[in-house]
Amino acid sequence: MSSDGLHPDGTDTIVLIHGLWLTALSWEHWVKRYRARGYRVLAPDWPGMEPGTDELGGRPPEIARLGITEIVDHYDHLIRGLRQPPAIIGHSVGGLVAQMLLDRGLGAAGVAIDPAPTRATVRTTVSMLRAAFPALWNLVDARRTVPLTSRQFRRVLTNTLSRREAAAVRDRYYTPAPGRVIRGVSFPKPPDAATVVEFGNGQRAPLLLIAGGRDRIFPVTLTRTSFDAYTRSNAVTTYKEFPERSHYTIGEPGWEQVADYALRWAMENAGGRAIG
Repeated sequence: MSSDGLHPDGTDTIVLIHGLWLTALSWEHWVKRYRARGYRVLAPDWPGMEPGTDELGGRPPEIARLGITEIVDHYDHLIRGLRQPPAIIGHSVGGLVAQMLLDRGLGAAGVAIDPAPTRATVRTTVSMLRAAFPALWNLVDARRTVPLTSRQFRRVLTNTLSRREAAAVRDRYYTPAPGRVIRGVSFPKPPDAATVVEFGNGQRAPLLLIAGGRDRIFPVTLTRTSFDAYTRSNAVTTYKEFPERSHYTIGEPGWEQVADYALRWAMENAGGRAIG
């Protein structure tokens, strides 16, 4: 780092974006690891999900009405207020949000981990239907959150963990997910859908797509489809697969390997140099 704390020709800032059924606290180990390497790390919750907004063990009504557009705009506002473009790393729906932010011209580099599909690449898989079924049951009323039981949480998010390990993860990081968000990434949408990404955008920052081979929500086929779609762009796009990792790859044992790979790639492609 230079004397002013910046990485030469790169960035010293990382923005982490969480995904479905998890709060921003799910990034706590990544935050600690990256800060120990000298980076400024921001890991805010989705709008309205900040600590202290819980009501009677649930979420206030505004969370149930939250959609993809509101989430993307929330991080857009944050990033535009930073002194330099950050590396943007997103997980699950956060991975989709990261791609949409890059498409808007934001960020020095982006990493999408087990990303939710864009409108053009969505495929309704059995696992996605199992996770989204409560939200899709009533297609008229989208203004509610969708919970997961302990059994459902383990089956779709933490399937590589023991029952006890999965319960501990759920106790610390779990929150019901907005039904609008689930529906928005579960079925194809019209051309003006919120999840549109311009795959041919050659002006966006470099993007790394990471897939988990045992992901039951957004399986590798979805991520590979996105990668293939990005080949029409001149912008840098890379695909990496971790064969034995679940959707909860950011926290299951061995998460350090994923975190370090994402950091190294992001900083190299942002023009900077990873520390440590």
